Amino acid sequence: MARRLIRTVLLAGLLTVLLGVAAAATIEVRDFDDPQLARRYTTLTHQLRCPKCQNETIAASASPIAADMRERVAAMLEAGRSDREIQDFLVQRFGEYVLYRPRLSPRTWLLWGGPFLLVGLGGVILAWRVRRRTAPRALDAAERRRLDALLDREDRS
Repeated sequence: MARRLIRTVLLAGLLTVLLGVAAAATIEVRDFDDPQLARRYTTLTHQLRCPKCQNETIAASASPIAADMRERVAAMLEAGRSDREIQDFLVQRFGEYVLYRPRLSPRTWLLWGGPFLLVGLGGVILAWRVRRRTAPRALDAAERRRLDALLDREDRS
């Protein structure tokens, strides 16, 4: 029993190490002479989404398209382009989807304002339902007769 547990733990540890080495080997490390360029590169690659992997940054993705995007970002940084110019180029090539934080424009108003609209609509519906439940309503004829009968019975007791 103890041998089996030790073997399982060792196998799990080995698998973890192998997966970590494989993950580290798939993404290249880029060296810049200027530390500011290195910071900008890191920031940009963490702000851009991989078009193939969908919910992964190009910094974390091992796909070939993410590698190409990282290469383009590095080349454009070294060419002296601004962060905005680099983002504009990638948006033009891949669409707004590559930005983790889409820009505020008429096309994205619903994206930015949608959650607030839904919360506001939910609040209005909730207030309407609570008000409707707590508002007193008039008794109909059958309810009125039943109430009178109950009150007459209590007066006799």
